[in-house]
Amino acid sequence: MIMSRIEARRDEDTVAAGPLVDRLLGNLPPEAVLTDPDVTASYANDMASFCPAGSPAVVVLPRTVEQVQHVMRTATELRVPVVPQGARTGLSGAANATDGCVVLSLTRMDAILEISPVDRIAVVEPGVVNAALSRAVGEHGLYYPPDPSSWETCTIGGNIGTASGGLCCVKYGVTAEYVLGLDVVLADGRLMSTGRRTAKGVAGYDLTRLFVGSEGSLGVVVRAVLALRPKPPGQLVLAAEFASSAAACDAVCRIMAGGHVPSLLELMDRTTVKAVNDMARMGLPESTEALLLAAFDTTDPAADLAAVGALCEAAGATQVVPAEDAAESELLLQARRMSLVALEAVKGTTMIDDVCVPRSRLGELIEGVERISEKYRLTIGVVAHAGDGNTHPTVCFDAADPEESRRARESFDEIMALGLELGGTITGEHGVGVLKKEWLAREIGPVGLEMQRAVKQVFDPLGILNPGKLF
Repeated sequence: MIMSRIEARRDEDTVAAGPLVDRLLGNLPPEAVLTDPDVTASYANDMASFCPAGSPAVVVLPRTVEQVQHVMRTATELRVPVVPQGARTGLSGAANATDGCVVLSLTRMDAILEISPVDRIAVVEPGVVNAALSRAVGEHGLYYPPDPSSWETCTIGGNIGTASGGLCCVKYGVTAEYVLGLDVVLADGRLMSTGRRTAKGVAGYDLTRLFVGSEGSLGVVVRAVLALRPKPPGQLVLAAEFASSAAACDAVCRIMAGGHVPSLLELMDRTTVKAVNDMARMGLPESTEALLLAAFDTTDPAADLAAVGALCEAAGATQVVPAEDAAESELLLQARRMSLVALEAVKGTTMIDDVCVPRSRLGELIEGVERISEKYRLTIGVVAHAGDGNTHPTVCFDAADPEESRRARESFDEIMALGLELGGTITGEHGVGVLKKEWLAREIGPVGLEMQRAVKQVFDPLGILNPGKLF
């Protein structure tokens, strides 16, 4: 990924930060306050390309709610911007620093406070790593479904900030479906609780959903009540090869129209298949134009795979390979998990788009991306959560070549425009951040933008929370 180049802070900037640091140290331990410019610079970016980042005045790593409140009170009094951060695995620039800001890294608030098998909830701090939570609840026979591709490193707070998704969304939904309640520190340091820990609850406006996906622009999440599900049986996977992306997308439509509920339904186009073959020698047939992976975690997954396999053959699949056990299933999924790394190896740098369209128009999007790839003379691979229409067209380019970088950015924008033309959205799970600010305005229109800014004004009247993001 391209990382914005961060220069060391000038002496006068460091001096200006003195009063801020002194105030912060009044109620924070010294080890929680980082001021070394070389260290703070390492907190300046997430993993997005083409997103500028500033130089933080200080990085704070709190361990308690009270410490977060102290940071926000101090920032409000001194009118200093605050950028909340998780693990910085995001792909939209939402966690990028602004000049002179306090970077508020919540990674040390990483306690799982409660797991309740009866209520089927977990109460966690924002720095809990997604995979750690999944393993912990699994010991109780429970399941936390959202599984972003960075699940081994990304945090629940970051997942909430961007309303992230994952491979299992086709059956289980995205992060927003699992956040029941939140404790949030507001811009002025007050602590507010939203939502509930009960199975049902409709008291007042749904402020919990408002914070999910707000990218740290309305408040700082310090605790979350998350819904859990019973742990499902192990899944079995089927791989189906197609002679065209259109045929693979036809199979997706047949599967969903047939009432099937796969736990995973993923698509890789020919460019992605080739990249994976080149990198990992997976042995995928070079003639494959599209590879569809379907999985079921039902009580009789083999029967479900057989039914879906028949639908794939009816749509024109050239080969259908169902796994017989968990080990074979894992082998079939390896190619999908390697996709983005393999595409990055093509040219060294990638821009990962996040366009979601109605499932019925998935084929049109992929065909459109192929035309855009030819127009801009770039390698663009498409991997997709096909079951919910969420595609990740991935533009491969040489960041050292200014002309190629320009074409990469223009092709990225053209793909987003295509997604909107097809009745889709500019982001299904990565968020808006810095990268898609202009496109958010196009998608929601002037009245929608006005209302969103009005909401921001209520929660953050001074505009100090993650300024410059979303709009």
